[in-house]
Formats: sequence, C-alpha cells, structure tokens
Amino acid sequence: MTGVKAATVLAGLMVSEQPRPEFEQALSPFAPLIGSWDLDVSWYDDDGQVVRETKGEWHFAYALDGRAVADIWITPSRARREVDGDGEWGLSIRLYDPELNAFRSTWMGPKYALVMTFVGHTGDNSITLEANEPKSAKTRWMFTDLSPTGFNWRNEDEDADGNIIVRQRFVGRRAQL
Repeated sequence: MTGVKAATVLAGLMVSEQPRPEFEQALSPFAPLIGSWDLDVSWYDDDGQVVRETKGEWHFAYALDGRAVADIWITPSRARREVDGDGEWGLSIRLYDPELNAFRSTWMGPKYALVMTFVGHTGDNSITLEANEPKSAKTRWMFTDLSPTGFNWRNEDEDADGNIIVRQRFVGRRAQL
C-alpha cells in the first residue's frame, strides 16, 4: 500500500460524521466544537504579559466510529508559517469514561515529543480539562463561552500557593471553509 493510500484509509477510519447513538449524549459537550476554527493565539510570561501572538487553526471531528472526539490544533496556522515560522501541531483524543463520569483526554505534541493526559468535566457553557501529570503546578485547559460561532480557551497553571498563571489563550471563530 502506498503512503497516499494508507493515509486515505487511516483518515477514513479515524473520522466519523456523527457520534454513535449510544455515545451522542456523552459526547454532547464537545458538539459545539465540531468543525474548523480560526484562532487568535497569545502566549504569556509569568507576570501575565503577552510575549507572542499569532494566528492558529483548530479542527474537531467525531472519531473512532463515533465513540470519541478528535482534534488537531496548529499554531501558527498553515497560512502564517512563512511569516511566523514553524510551530506545533497537536492531536487530542477525547472519550467519555462512564466510571469517572468524566472525559479522558490525551494530547500529543510531536515537535517536542510531549504527551499530556487530562480528566475533563463540563460546567455551565464550559469544559475544564485537568492534567494528570504530577508537576510543580496543576495544569488546566479550559473551553469557555462556547457558541456556534466562537469560544475562548486558556491554558493555565496553578502553583502550590493557589496562584493562577495563564500560559496561553486562544480566541476561536468558526472558520469559513
């Protein structure tokens, strides 16, 4: 099998048009995110000052026979690579764990060989994913203000004293493909 044919087969097996009926309710918190998004991306230093900004993109789909949600974010966006340089592509697989009554999420960033696992819970118009890895700070990724046309996302750390340090913010707008 050629690389192109293998990629086509893998893509067809990976992505699903809809959730399986028995997973529809469980995956419903991510339903507003299904599709493609343009991003305004900001990185912050420890003092909360913006140190870098660029454009990005984020793509969400049902996956694995409609049993999960997968997403790929790219920063800088493919359109900005010539201006902003090479960045990172990240892949997440999110699935519902009925025993936890929560989502399990694994993010992989190949540029730096990073893998992070999270447990996620939903709130009022929000999804909060808390990292499982023990480190000096608790890491949270939060989707807020979810709507059909946009959302906000932030990556924050909470130190041992309870201080919140925002590391990244994304403002997402539904992409016009």
